[in-house]
Amino acid sequence: MMRDKNMKKLIRAGFCLVLLLIVLLVLVALQHVLEKKQPDKKDSTETVTESMDGRADDATEAVLETETETETETETEVAQSGVVTLHNAMIENVEGLDNTSQGWGMGPTRDEFNRPVDALNYEEKFAPYSVDFIKNTEEKVVYLTFDEGYEYGMTPQILDTLKEKNAKAVFFVTKPYAEADPDLVQRMIDEGHIVGNHTVHHPSDGMPSLSIADQTAEIMETDAYIKENFGYSMYLFRYPTGQFSEQSLAIVNNCNYRSVFWSFAYKDWDVNNQPDETESLNLLMEKLHPGAIYLLHAESQTNADILGSFIDQVRAQGYEIGVYSDTLQ
Repeated sequence: MMRDKNMKKLIRAGFCLVLLLIVLLVLVALQHVLEKKQPDKKDSTETVTESMDGRADDATEAVLETETETETETETEVAQSGVVTLHNAMIENVEGLDNTSQGWGMGPTRDEFNRPVDALNYEEKFAPYSVDFIKNTEEKVVYLTFDEGYEYGMTPQILDTLKEKNAKAVFFVTKPYAEADPDLVQRMIDEGHIVGNHTVHHPSDGMPSLSIADQTAEIMETDAYIKENFGYSMYLFRYPTGQFSEQSLAIVNNCNYRSVFWSFAYKDWDVNNQPDETESLNLLMEKLHPGAIYLLHAESQTNADILGSFIDQVRAQGYEIGVYSDTLQ
């Protein structure tokens, strides 16, 4: 009887041992399965790092894109303002330079692009003096410039047309003009045009007829007035009557200005004898050429009336109306 009881205890113990082993095996198996399913810590860290790196790269790109956009906007604002800071090399011994007065006019000879050869030659000859007689390019681009010695009521119409056609121009003003018509000068600036220097008194015998000191005063007095009253720095200069000399070119250069002549002009300044509109428009188109600098007088009723048609026809020929400041930046 006792023997039977001991046997039963041994059987129960063995059975419990087997059950315990089975439970242990099941637990080990479950742990192995769970470990296979759970990502390795290193892999997890790398994944998170890669994700963060990705977000960091995206953020960096976003910042760079924002900075690029800001830089682009700044460049656009500078370009729209039309203001350029020149850094002309000073010309020494101005007193010793030739002051023989010469007028600017072009002969009939033109190259294969219809460009006046005289303008190209003078552009090369006087290059050290920071001067333009033409823009030496084969690209189809022209530049509009208006001389403003006095106001004859045409400038508002000219500005309206330029605004309508989304075209920019250079307006060369005298000091008396700016004093008499400040609203128009301010409008030129506000609408993105360039205001250039056309002296104080517009000397009828030309700049070379004046002393070095007086020539400098003609430039810098107007410069100071525009800067003080409009907060605008001028940098382009046009010679009254087109009379200049080697010495006067050096004076303008040393005042940190660029002299701007022209590769097209016609008799449009006599308000009592205005040229025919159709003939004038045909002439402007006939002389069309790459890099053209058109000199037009703003007191001309003809110029004011044909300006819109001229811009349309120029563009129809594949040309663009250039922004002068773009050529200097």
